Amino acid sequence: MKSLNKRASLALSGVLAAALIASGCSSGNEGAASSSGEASAGGSSTAKAEGGVYNLGDKPLSFSFYGHYDWYTMPNWGEDEASKWIKANKKVDVVPVSSGGNAAQKLSTMIVSNELPDVIWMERGADVEKLREAGMLVAFDDYLEKYPNLKKWAGESTLEMLRSPDGKIYQFPNWYTTQPNGNAGYLVNKKIYNDLGAPKLETTEDLYGYLKLVKEKYPEVIPFEGGQKAEAITVLSSAFAENHPYDFSSVAMLASPKGDQLASVFEDTAFREGVAFGSRLYREKLMSADTFTQPLDQVEQNIVTGKVAVYAASSPTEFGAIGNSLLKAEDPDAGYIMIWPVHKEGLDKNKIFTGSYNQLGWNVSVITKKAKDPEAIFAFLDWMTGPEGQRVIMWGPPGLYWDGTDEEEKPKFTDKFTSDTKGRDKLMNDTVNLQWVGNTVYVDNAKMKFESTLPEDLKSWETKWQSEITWKTQFNTTEYVNLDPAGDSPEGIVAQSVKEIYEKAFAQAILNGKSDEDVYAILDKANADAKTVGYDKLLAYKTKKWQDNRSKLQK
Repeated sequence: MKSLNKRASLALSGVLAAALIASGCSSGNEGAASSSGEASAGGSSTAKAEGGVYNLGDKPLSFSFYGHYDWYTMPNWGEDEASKWIKANKKVDVVPVSSGGNAAQKLSTMIVSNELPDVIWMERGADVEKLREAGMLVAFDDYLEKYPNLKKWAGESTLEMLRSPDGKIYQFPNWYTTQPNGNAGYLVNKKIYNDLGAPKLETTEDLYGYLKLVKEKYPEVIPFEGGQKAEAITVLSSAFAENHPYDFSSVAMLASPKGDQLASVFEDTAFREGVAFGSRLYREKLMSADTFTQPLDQVEQNIVTGKVAVYAASSPTEFGAIGNSLLKAEDPDAGYIMIWPVHKEGLDKNKIFTGSYNQLGWNVSVITKKAKDPEAIFAFLDWMTGPEGQRVIMWGPPGLYWDGTDEEEKPKFTDKFTSDTKGRDKLMNDTVNLQWVGNTVYVDNAKMKFESTLPEDLKSWETKWQSEITWKTQFNTTEYVNLDPAGDSPEGIVAQSVKEIYEKAFAQAILNGKSDEDVYAILDKANADAKTVGYDKLLAYKTKKWQDNRSKLQK
C-alpha cells in the first residue's frame, strides 16, 4: 500500500491549518460547517425517528469521495466487476473527487470554498484532528451499535485508539487487524543460495560471510540490494536488539523506546550497530552502489531478473513473487525464498522482528458534515468492511471466483479462482484502489483457509512465506501510532528539522564511514545537531502521546 511520507504529511498539516483559518472555522465557530451539519442531521432523521437502520439497497445512495493523496486517482465506480455489482445490487454510486496531483492545494480549496466532499480518505492524525476541531466531521458513535461490523471486527481496543480528545470516534479505519500481518524480511535468491551449498544464514556474521562469498563467486550479481535510500539497512537494524522492529530506527518514528521514555534514535544501540554494519557492506562493495539514487523501478528490475543475492525491505514480497514466477519459468530450480530474520550472535532469534503491524492498520475515512445522509454512508462503509463487502471488493461478485460461503462466512472459491489466475489478478488489481475499509483478519483468514486446501504447486508464493515467516516476525506497534505533531506546531517544525538531520547523517554514515568509529562519530554529531534544534522537546511530546496510547490500550 502507498502512504504519504513524513515530509508531505507535515506540509499538508500546514496548508490545512491555513485553509481552516481562511474559512473562518474553529472549534468555537463552525461557520459554514454548522449549517451543513443541520442539513446532514435532517438527512438521517427519518431512520432515527423510526428507531430503525438504513437498509442498504432499499433506495439509491450517492456520495462524493476524495482520496487525499497526490498519487491517488479513484477508478471509475461501476466499471470493474465488483463495484458494478455493488452499484446494481446495493444501489450505491460513489462519485470521485480528484486531487489533481496536488492534494494539499485541493483540500485547502475545498475548505475555503465550503465545498467539501462527503467522504475524505486520508492519513490518521493531525489533519483529521484539525478538521474535527473545526466542526467539519460527523461522529460515528451513534452508528456503532446499529451497524455492527466495524465494532465486531476491529474490537474495543482499536476503537478506543481511534477516539478523538472529545471522546468520540470520527475515523473509519482501513486494514485494521487483531492479528499479525506484514511482509518485512529477507528475500534470498534460491539458485545462488543452493549453488553455494545452502550455508547457514542465521546471524549477521553468517550474512556478512555469505555476501562476501557471493561477491567472489558471482561478480555480476549484487550481493545485498539496499533498495531505495538504503532502506534495507534500516530493516537490518532489527537484527541488533530483541523486540526492536525497524520502526524504532526509522525516519518515520525519529525515536526509540528506552524504559518509559522515547529517546534519541541517534543514541539507540541497534540503530547505531545497524548503520555501522551497513557502512561496512557498502565500503566493501557488498551492497548496491547506487542505493541512495536509484529509482524504485530499478530495484524491481534487479529483483525480477535475478541480479540480487539478498534483499531486505519492509515489503519485499511483491517484487519477490514476480521475480520468483519469472525466474522459475526459465529454470525450475531458480526463484526466491525467504529466511528467518538474521540476528546478532547471542540474541534470541525468536525475539527478532524485522517489521511491524498495528491494530489501526493504514489510513482512515472520515464523513464530513456536507453529507446529506452520513448514517447511510456509514452503513455502506460498515457493510463494505463486513464479510460480504470484503468478498465482493476483494474477489468480485458471487458466482465468478467464489460462490457461497462456509460455516465461518468464508468464501467458497470456485475452480475458476485457480484456473483463471490472469482474470482473477486483473479483477483484484482493478479494485485495489477501492479498498478503503479493508478488514485484514477476514481477508487473511479466508485466504489462508483456502490455501491450506491446495497442493503445494498451486499455493501462492506470497501466502506461503507470510504463513511460515513474515507474519510470525512482525511486532505489534499499536502503542506507537499517532505520535506525530501537527506540521505547523512548534514540535512539528522541530520534527522536520530532525528528519533532515537524520537523512543527511544516515546517508553520510553509509557512504562515507571509513570504520565503525567513524560512523558513530557522524551519528553523535547528528544527535548534537538535533538537540540544538529542539529534539528534546519533540521527544517529550512523543513520549506523552505514547503514554496516552498505552493508557487507552489498558482500558
